Amino acid sequence: MSQKSNKSAFPSPLKENFVTAPVMRFRHSEPSANLQNEYFATETAVALVYNGISHTVLMCTASHLEDLAVGFSLSEGIIDYARDIHDIVQVESDNGIELHIEIANRCMERLRKVRRSMAGRTGCGICGSESLDHVVRPLASLLQTTFLPWQKIDDILQQLDNQQNLNQVTGATHAAAYVSVEGDVIAIREDIGRHIALDKLVGHILRNKLSGGAILVTSRASFEMVQKAVSAGIEILLAISAATSMAVELAQKSNLTLVGFCRPGRADAYTYPERIAVMR
Repeated sequence: MSQKSNKSAFPSPLKENFVTAPVMRFRHSEPSANLQNEYFATETAVALVYNGISHTVLMCTASHLEDLAVGFSLSEGIIDYARDIHDIVQVESDNGIELHIEIANRCMERLRKVRRSMAGRTGCGICGSESLDHVVRPLASLLQTTFLPWQKIDDILQQLDNQQNLNQVTGATHAAAYVSVEGDVIAIREDIGRHIALDKLVGHILRNKLSGGAILVTSRASFEMVQKAVSAGIEILLAISAATSMAVELAQKSNLTLVGFCRPGRADAYTYPERIAVMR
């Protein structure tokens, strides 16, 4: 995508998620360095506050924050259903954004028992967990009702590339996409953090009661990514990069089809390949 100098040329809310700053570019093909404007994805401190008690601070892209609140809460085992969240209020300040999340009393009691300290999380999905029991928590085994022919992955990848608007501008964000069994990208969420992009998508899935599709992520398939997909009831997780050993183990236990190295013309299924080995 060609760089543009006028930020107003971009549609809202996209233009709210990046800033412009000068950069000195050095290229072998150019006789001298030249100064140009570059676009940078914004990074915002977002604090999650449950029933008046501060829980964690995430460094992320400040978009689709209600989706983030719902998806994070489910992925972390704080809630069981979207209806466990009674209200979400966004409060902005000079230092960032607070998401005040009102959850059911039984969920709050559970949260109090799991003391956490996870400030500044973007790269690690489990940093700050106090015990292994919270990290490796029991997950329900998925049914086998979703089938997506692997031959459709090429078209899905192209759709994803076309719809990664913020990454096209900044080159700094990950994406997570919800894909129908027909091979259509239904929803996409972007963020500077790969876990947060997936949390936002999970929140969108829950809030809109979506089912029967797959998820594609623009990253490796780590343990936490598998855990988040299973928590959302998704049966197929596609990743552009490889999977880790723990991700494969959890996918096997949870009856999740885990597919890595999803690139044009190829895909590697680590678990339950029958869900994608169908011809349609």
